Amino acid sequence: MTALKETAPAPAEGPAAKAPVRPGDRRSEGMVLNVFSHGFLALWALLIVLPLLWLVISSFKTDAQIGGSAFGWPHSWSFDVFHRAWNKGIGDYFLNTVIVLVFSVPLTMLFGSMAAYVLARYQFWGNRLLYYFFVAGAMFPVFLALVPLFFMVKRLDMLNTYQGLILVYIAYSMPFTVFFMHAFFRTLPTAVFEAAVLDGASHTRTFFQVMLPMARPGLISVGIFNTLGQWNQFILPTVLMQPQSGSDPERYVLTQGLIQLQQQQGYASDLPVLFAGVTIAMIPMLVVYLSFQRQVQAGLTSATLK
Repeated sequence: MTALKETAPAPAEGPAAKAPVRPGDRRSEGMVLNVFSHGFLALWALLIVLPLLWLVISSFKTDAQIGGSAFGWPHSWSFDVFHRAWNKGIGDYFLNTVIVLVFSVPLTMLFGSMAAYVLARYQFWGNRLLYYFFVAGAMFPVFLALVPLFFMVKRLDMLNTYQGLILVYIAYSMPFTVFFMHAFFRTLPTAVFEAAVLDGASHTRTFFQVMLPMARPGLISVGIFNTLGQWNQFILPTVLMQPQSGSDPERYVLTQGLIQLQQQQGYASDLPVLFAGVTIAMIPMLVVYLSFQRQVQAGLTSATLK
């Protein structure tokens, strides 16, 4: 009778099996990742906030204080420098910018949302072609279009006019608006659209009374982006808002006005006035963004989560 031999367990094929991951290890990895991400965001916030604070604080100083200690506190907190900056032309530049944006931003939102709604909800021949046409416009560098754009606006006799810059701003912001709102309209429930059509609502009424109110978060988000982009635009007004003769008024916007203010100083520099002008140009956009930051975040996330 042969003795039964004890068979040893077969060795595992391939590399040695990895030890199971414990919940504590995953928790520690998550903590390390959170610390790294929060630390990076805190550093990024400091890189943005500290220069802005330095700019605002420096506007309360004098040239001697800025030259002696650029990072020191001002000796007095007088708002007279803002009054001087306003009287040196910042007030006129501010008014010109507001006039342009009051018309350009709403018209951009209206035309862009209408085009995006049609492309997102109606199927017709050339739908995708038109959509990619708008997307291609967002990738086209504006510098390549400056020369033909100048002659086109000049032929229309709209150089150094509000309406000329408004039309250019609308065309400049349309691609991004259509791209953003097209994705947002596609996320809206189709049942509401079909119910409005079955109830006999016209296409215009369905858009303005049903679909457009539902797209309010997206409209606010893209409206803020358009406002920021048009408020800070420099190259387009530099080309299109130049007086053509000595009798033409100067309709400079804020970005042009700040450069003009710097050039007017010459050797007699008045840095506090320049810093005050930049602060005046910066504060409205900070107020707008901080007032609507929740709506902007809701509009950006709703299109991706639905």
